Amino acid sequence: MDPRPNQHFLAEITDALDWWRLAGVDCDYVDDAQDWLAPPEEEELPPSEWRLARVENEAVAATVSEPRLAPEHFPATLADFAAWWMNEPLLDDGPPAMRIAPSGKAGAEVMVVVEAPEREDREALLSGPQGQLLDAILASLGLTRSQAYFASALPRAMPAPDWGDALQRGMGTVLRHHIALVAPRRLFVLGGNVLPLLGHESPQRAAVSRLFDHEGASIPLLASWGLDSLLNRPRTKPVLWRAMLDWMAP
Repeated sequence: MDPRPNQHFLAEITDALDWWRLAGVDCDYVDDAQDWLAPPEEEELPPSEWRLARVENEAVAATVSEPRLAPEHFPATLADFAAWWMNEPLLDDGPPAMRIAPSGKAGAEVMVVVEAPEREDREALLSGPQGQLLDAILASLGLTRSQAYFASALPRAMPAPDWGDALQRGMGTVLRHHIALVAPRRLFVLGGNVLPLLGHESPQRAAVSRLFDHEGASIPLLASWGLDSLLNRPRTKPVLWRAMLDWMAP
């Protein structure tokens, strides 16, 4: 049998492959998108491995959905909270040196909770322009900083916080525990991203008055936009003032 026809056929195939390779096509492509990270379909596994794969996938999903901060590891007293807040590595992924501690005493007349420290904060929370506005708001109610407890939902200033990650890692549970330790007479929440951590919807108006119920206590809660928004929108002041009068009413 003459082998030359086969040699000619192989040479034609080689030439065709070389042509495609020179054209930059050296891989096999398909038009349908492929999810390379998806777990294998059960049909592709032998029946003996179906249950094992399902258990492994459920374990991974449970690990992702659970908060990374466990309440049993929270400080039991307010005296220990500030040190824990400044050093606990699971609170966020940034350097602890950039964190700002809360300040005030238990049983404060009002606990003020903002989303995060100001960029200007170094030694104390709300020591910049936003803090000056807050001082004016408190003064209009006849209150001073010494009568208030200042806290933030996040431990440090960030240009674009990931609030979904904050909720996932358990910062809402931390905030509720923090409020319970302070046990203030009233709660003043500033910033639309704080209320979801407490289980409420973000305020659609400049200020809304509600109640914060936790561990058998019911605390009058005033929720408003962030101090930066209040600084830039003078028209919100009358709305905030009316809500504050209702919030401060006996």
